[in-house]
Amino acid sequence: QVQLAESGGGLVQAGGSLRLSCAASGRTFSNYYMGWFRQAPGKEREFVSIVSRSGTLIEYTDSVKGRFTISRDNAKNTVYLQMNSLKPENTANYYCAAGNHYTTVSGLRVYMATSSAYDYWGQGTQVTVSS
Repeated sequence: QVQLAESGGGLVQAGGSLRLSCAASGRTFSNYYMGWFRQAPGKEREFVSIVSRSGTLIEYTDSVKGRFTISRDNAKNTVYLQMNSLKPENTANYYCAAGNHYTTVSGLRVYMATSSAYDYWGQGTQVTVSS
């Protein structure tokens, strides 16, 4: 089992920044690729970003490219999501997730945005961006 705990959400004005953290405990953190997803009210959960086990693969959904940065610190068992230039449409509950189904970058790249690629999920942290 892997336990994930997000933090860092809050209320911010448009154009502001937040840094989300996701602390993992349980099994060896470096064995898992880590993703961030979000779910806005009335909408389906959607992929935001992923970082592979070693950090060699980093991907983002198009709408956050250039504004969000994912990173991980395997020594601290933590993954981060730095969110800059926030927009009201970024308002959502943000979840981190851990998975280890895919062992190649090519395989991970194909399935990284699907919820089924991840085995463990946090409870989420709310991000609200006011206009």
